[in-house]
Amino acid sequence: MSAKKKTVSKKTTKRRTRSSKVEKYVYFFGNGKAEGKAAMKTLLGGKGANLAEMTNLGVPVPPGFTISTRACQLFYENERQYPRGMDEQVDANLAKLEKAMGAQFGGAENPLLVSVRSGAAVSMPGMMDTVLNLGLNDETVEALAKKTNNPRFAYDAYRRFLTMFGNVVMGMEHHDFELVLDKKKSQIGKKLDTDLKTDDLKDLVKQYKKLVFDRTGESFPTDPREQLQKAIDAVFGSWNNPRAKRYRELNDIRGLIGTAVNVQAMVYGNMGDTSGTGVCFSRDPSTGENYFYGEYLMNAQGEDVVAGIRTPQPLNDLKKANPKVYKELVAIKNRLEKHYRDMQDMEFTIQEGKLFFLQTRTGKRTAKAAVKIACDLVKEKQITKDQALLRVDPKQLDQLLHPMFDPKAKKQCIAKGLPASPGAATGVVVFTADHAEEEAKNGKAVILVRIETSPEDIGGMHVAKGILTSRGGMTSHAAVVARGMGTCCVAGCGEIIIDYKARQFSVGNTVVKEGDWISLDGSLGEVYLGKVETMQAQLSGEFGKLMRWADNLRKLNVRTNADTPHDSEVARRFGAEGIGLTRTEHMFFEGDRIVAVREMILSENKEGREKALAKLLPIQKNDFIGIFEAMHGLPVTIRLLDPPLHEFVPHEEANQKEMADAMGISVEKVRQKVNSLHEFNPMLGHRGCRLGITYPEIYDMQVRAIIEAACEVKKKGLRVFPEIMIPLIGTVKELSILRENALKVIEKVFKEKRTTVNYMIGTMIEIPRAALVADKIAEVAEFFSFGTNDLTQMTFGYSRDDAGVFLPEYVQQGILDKDPFQALDQEGVGYLVDLGITKGRSTRPKLKVGICGEHGGEPSSVEFCHRVGMNYVSCSPFRVPIARLAAAQAVIKEAKAKKAARSKKK
Repeated sequence: MSAKKKTVSKKTTKRRTRSSKVEKYVYFFGNGKAEGKAAMKTLLGGKGANLAEMTNLGVPVPPGFTISTRACQLFYENERQYPRGMDEQVDANLAKLEKAMGAQFGGAENPLLVSVRSGAAVSMPGMMDTVLNLGLNDETVEALAKKTNNPRFAYDAYRRFLTMFGNVVMGMEHHDFELVLDKKKSQIGKKLDTDLKTDDLKDLVKQYKKLVFDRTGESFPTDPREQLQKAIDAVFGSWNNPRAKRYRELNDIRGLIGTAVNVQAMVYGNMGDTSGTGVCFSRDPSTGENYFYGEYLMNAQGEDVVAGIRTPQPLNDLKKANPKVYKELVAIKNRLEKHYRDMQDMEFTIQEGKLFFLQTRTGKRTAKAAVKIACDLVKEKQITKDQALLRVDPKQLDQLLHPMFDPKAKKQCIAKGLPASPGAATGVVVFTADHAEEEAKNGKAVILVRIETSPEDIGGMHVAKGILTSRGGMTSHAAVVARGMGTCCVAGCGEIIIDYKARQFSVGNTVVKEGDWISLDGSLGEVYLGKVETMQAQLSGEFGKLMRWADNLRKLNVRTNADTPHDSEVARRFGAEGIGLTRTEHMFFEGDRIVAVREMILSENKEGREKALAKLLPIQKNDFIGIFEAMHGLPVTIRLLDPPLHEFVPHEEANQKEMADAMGISVEKVRQKVNSLHEFNPMLGHRGCRLGITYPEIYDMQVRAIIEAACEVKKKGLRVFPEIMIPLIGTVKELSILRENALKVIEKVFKEKRTTVNYMIGTMIEIPRAALVADKIAEVAEFFSFGTNDLTQMTFGYSRDDAGVFLPEYVQQGILDKDPFQALDQEGVGYLVDLGITKGRSTRPKLKVGICGEHGGEPSSVEFCHRVGMNYVSCSPFRVPIARLAAAQAVIKEAKAKKAARSKKK
């Protein structure tokens, strides 16, 4: 990992010396003045930019310097060699830091100690490495003890430094140091780290140094400058460690060039009872309530709070313990929130009664908190409604839209911890992150139970329905990461005793084993035995207000994909403005109706098929009546039968016998028919409009059912707007034939019912050829709905059922930015969509255009649909609010882009 200059090749050195100008890589902050500012986040990382900003604001910040993300970028581009001039700049800024602190790095009388922390442009809590108390060795520790007249503090700092440096820089396991520490406490009969005396800590230092040598074969480095270099190497190296890469992947963080390194003078929270450390939020990150929220520990360093090693105290206790410091803390908190105009996540240290701020950043928050904070900041006139809409990540709304525990459900509460991340979760207990991922792959809902989580657990935390820890507070790793993911979490549940070896935990006399079901209420911090019934979420208050702001701004309508009256009602409650896709084939699998479908498929002639279809007609009509009633006054797009017929017949021998018995025919006849329907590539085979061409009676029955249902609903005094959608069109002739067939049926129904309804006949554009000849198709189609699932499949040549084997690898290697079945490929598939709209409207200027499928609820895809001028997007019911917000954000972003373009021209 080392990047010393002597390892640089001659070729590299020659390339470096071509330019005489040395780029600036290191930026100083301290004594009320900084070379950076908040706007330099891309270059200095979020932590470095905010340290500079706080310094310029006069906030008490320990001085230091930031090595830029540009240096990190060049480090990786240049085969882990630092750019020319960086070492000299580090030395120069180290000298400035010594002067600012009146101390000497490695000095034998007044030693300067520093922290070395990472900080990318986007906050990645706990994902990269940190080293505290750097600069200590056997000489400087004695100097520190003498200077502070506090030997215990000095050796406590030393043993912490050995642990962090050994773990982060030398690649040792943190757990190895903890075992030595626990053994020492056991020997002297103590439970807490703070109970250790100076001699105990001195002995630990010796044991730690021996442990380092035994594990690595290297002596612990004693030269502070070497320590600093190795720590910088480690922080830059951590940019591409597995957990950091995984975090960026899970959170869709792209386009960053690297991490910055922040070297900062140490201030100490572990100097005794007048010192301490804490983490605080200017508002509650779980609920969004406007009250000062946080935790602290006296006689501790920062990792004690964040890592959950000791359970901290609520911040309100500091108000009683040290009113002066608390008052100053509140004043700076208010000042920072007002300055940044957003909820702040801050870290502070109290050194012998003096307050220092070590970090501020925009705080991670739950969806509930994000919505409330955005609305409250508008009310407080700190931000505009447009800014409020941009403050909420549409994807985050998923947290608000899913079920919660039914208050009437019976619950057996076995333990209570801290309500670290709200929501409800039920699943089987697992004790490791790897096991969580394995079980999740098998389709199981899991609850990850840990003594405390660490960044290495990120994969398991991502797939878990809920997280339960026995240690840690509201700002522990588990709590912060779970809130960011929107995962239910109960932390610091000290009542549970976890036994990893036995794969079980116990609460009193209750033993819960791996594989047993438990339930978590992250809003109350309660743990329940077994499964607990859930109920649908209710949307109101600030959420409704934010959605109204979005609705007033957006240009895209938002519809839903719904196949039942229940789905339709759910979607309408979430703000759907119609149905963009009803899949009629889903209705065929309910109850006994599959028998009639199979009878139709087995029929040898048209008469037989029509006889079977006559049984299906009233069933389909009733389905449509229910949907029309649920969506009264709103348009409903119904897709005629799309899948190939083989999907409706049984393929297992036992099921074939069951079908034969039900229909009074031989098993052999069933088997022969099933075999005759086999296709090598059914997704490109006899399906969609091709079925309508060869078996027109199928589509005739469905059109009749739609129009009869519409007429009957109209007679009940409800408004109904059916839109008949013909799938998989590739040529205008296909559509012309099927449209004519539909018109004949519709006219018959109107005569029979002695009434009419307004209707439209259109098509799905899901075959690339359809997009290429969209101007011809628009001569017949009254609307287009882009079926981007199939369009993606056919454009890429990927089977969406099989592509999961390689697509994750494609994304990981950067071949694709995203899975194109999750987010629309705007470059290729998007080009066809844009072309199809342009060509279609060249023939029919007022052509209604939409998109159906899950792309219609994915924010970046919704923004694309806005840009290309669609009329609506359609998505699953629970993604309707996501699409509404994303559509409003698209309007705001477009206006910003136009404004920026005008400014650039000037």
